[in-house]
Amino acid sequence: FFEHGSSEQIRELADQLTGHVLTLSLQMYGCRVIQKAIEVVHLDQQTKMVTELDGQIMRCVRDQNGNHVIQKCIECVPEGEIRFIVSTFYDQVVTMSTHPYGCRVIQRVLEYCHDPKTQQIMMDEILQCVCMLAQDQYGNYVVQHVLEHGKPEEHSAIIKELTGQIVQMSQQKFASNVIEKCLCFGTDAERQAIVNEMIGSTDDNEPLQVMMKDQFANYVVQKVLETCDDQQL
Repeated sequence: FFEHGSSEQIRELADQLTGHVLTLSLQMYGCRVIQKAIEVVHLDQQTKMVTELDGQIMRCVRDQNGNHVIQKCIECVPEGEIRFIVSTFYDQVVTMSTHPYGCRVIQRVLEYCHDPKTQQIMMDEILQCVCMLAQDQYGNYVVQHVLEHGKPEEHSAIIKELTGQIVQMSQQKFASNVIEKCLCFGTDAERQAIVNEMIGSTDDNEPLQVMMKDQFANYVVQKVLETCDDQQL
């Protein structure tokens, strides 16, 4: 109905949801209705619906249904109208990034919230815990997201934090995927520094030998072969 009704019908239907937004957001099928409504209603009704979640944002984030509604709010509602949602995440970025649903919400904030203060807070908290997040089963996706979609200086800040630990990180199940992304999205100089760590400081190339035989690090070696230039090869 939200997809095919007239604007009057949609407005009327959305009005019927008043007072029930939180309850429906936490329900398996109801959360889909709320998501669709947020997509199609006008700004005034969007704002009214989202306001019903105030005070319960973290409850929704941690909920298997509610997190999808929070993601939809971040994607569809103008940033100025959801400051109360995003500000709830300040000082919670690392905790959320290591949560199965919270990590998705943080990725949406990184994608859709362009306010410099928000971006700064998000990145500061992520950078303080890059090594821990890279090794976490959920946090690694947040670090990978920054490497894929972030600014060049953010890529460099992450790679700087991981420098010196490339070999160990490559041998870790989740962090090895982060190192692969560093190779894909780093600068030539950063890629060279990573390769230098892998080759080691002696002639026997011991780190590389270890990595080639490791169940996770061997994929990093393969990624080096895909991304390095002829001289590095």
